[in-house]
Amino acid sequence: MQDSLYVALSSQVALEKRLTTIADNVANTNTVGFRATGVKFEDLVSGIGDDRVAFASTGATFLSENAGALRQTGNPFDFAIQGDAWFGIDTPVGTVMTRDGRFEMDQEGQLVTHQGYPVLDAGGAPIQLDPRNGAPEVGADGRISQDGFQVGAIGLFSFEPGQDFRRFENSGIIPSREPEPIVDRIDVGVAQGFVEDSNVNPVMEMTRLIAVQRAFENTSAMMRSTTSSLDSAVQILGSK
Repeated sequence: MQDSLYVALSSQVALEKRLTTIADNVANTNTVGFRATGVKFEDLVSGIGDDRVAFASTGATFLSENAGALRQTGNPFDFAIQGDAWFGIDTPVGTVMTRDGRFEMDQEGQLVTHQGYPVLDAGGAPIQLDPRNGAPEVGADGRISQDGFQVGAIGLFSFEPGQDFRRFENSGIIPSREPEPIVDRIDVGVAQGFVEDSNVNPVMEMTRLIAVQRAFENTSAMMRSTTSSLDSAVQILGSK
């Protein structure tokens, strides 16, 4: 009987993690460049033969690979990635990958995010523009031109987020390994004047949220019933 309590408890731990993940996805429905988080669970088997008991693992998170919809803004400092790639930005925790391409030019002419983090080129260096020449023109390959002359290129990178990845602020992902710059790939590019919206499907996530909440409540009810039966058994045996 106690095994059923342990199994139910492991289920609740897994459901709580799933609940937290779904809630975070829903909260970032309107976050530019956000990639939804999923959770994978596995059965953990204890014992052998008739004594085998299967528990739910705590779950490992993974990042959705689905791209969000592109939305045209007309802002020359907005950029969206087409294909499987990421922008690189320099932050206090090191290089961070992001799909949020809402950039701007600071007073010194550096291309930065709204939070002031420098945007990196393929070599990992900050991108320097000429503030006197206004907004740049950026081609599909990421090359940046001002006043008819190429002044740099936006870096595009590939990396594997892996399981239990770490986020930076909202849309950023901290790579566990050095990201690889992408060069000479026709399936990857940059669209100027666009941003990539969150890939979260709010209707689907709300449906999952309700299902997980119900499963959590059902598991709690089962645990209360099992505990009550165990208490009754102890009282009966103790009275004899």
